Amino acid sequence: MSSSLNTRRQFVKNAAAGIGLLTLPNLLSADPLNPAQKKKIVCVGGHPDDPESGCGGTLAKLIIAGHDITIIYLTTGEAGIPGTSNNDAARIRKQEAINACKVLGAKPVFAGQVDGDTVVNNDTLKHLQTLIANEKPDLVFTHWPIDSHKDHQCASLLTIQTWVRAESKFTLYFFEVCAGEQTMGFHPTDFVDITDTQEIKRKSVYCHTSQDPPGIYACGHTSMEDFRGRELGVKAAEGFVRMTGKGMGGVVD
Repeated sequence: MSSSLNTRRQFVKNAAAGIGLLTLPNLLSADPLNPAQKKKIVCVGGHPDDPESGCGGTLAKLIIAGHDITIIYLTTGEAGIPGTSNNDAARIRKQEAINACKVLGAKPVFAGQVDGDTVVNNDTLKHLQTLIANEKPDLVFTHWPIDSHKDHQCASLLTIQTWVRAESKFTLYFFEVCAGEQTMGFHPTDFVDITDTQEIKRKSVYCHTSQDPPGIYACGHTSMEDFRGRELGVKAAEGFVRMTGKGMGGVVD
């Protein structure tokens, strides 16, 4: 019985050690001069400004730590500028996203879905799987699946299905936006101190001039950064939920 208990304890210890290699704290403490510690991170957002407002401080911090970041925008925000045609809005918001990525130091990728008309089906799943696989990520961020905006839900569900089916496993984290208004039932498992990158995040959000950046912060992001900071015991923080369990590589339709 003692041997069995020791075996279980060793299993838990080994599993925890493996998980630890992919946690946010480990990534943030990496040595940027050591190529072996450099990781690839992908963030999937529904629209331009979602990744920046949801986890821009963390993305900036990871880039400063020496990691490579790619932001995949599911749509180009076609429906996001009242009184402007979808084509013109997409052009404007795509450039805003590119500008924001320059501020953060990230690479922008656009998945080609349409704002307000996003779809979850086999074709869109395969497309996102390809985009994510091309980046070979060690860790991926995306929207919390219980979000009031259906484009956010689509981005999350497509990313979750990619995680489930991925042959090369990656750690999956969810971020929050406009807590209480859009993101619901969110209880962070991880926190990141963004005190030192809060201003970089703000500059990236303010690249989205068509989206009323002060309104984005008034939507709840100022209070979110403050509240998550209070939970962590710092000036400002972002909260995340880590996807638990193992992906099921090789799943086919």
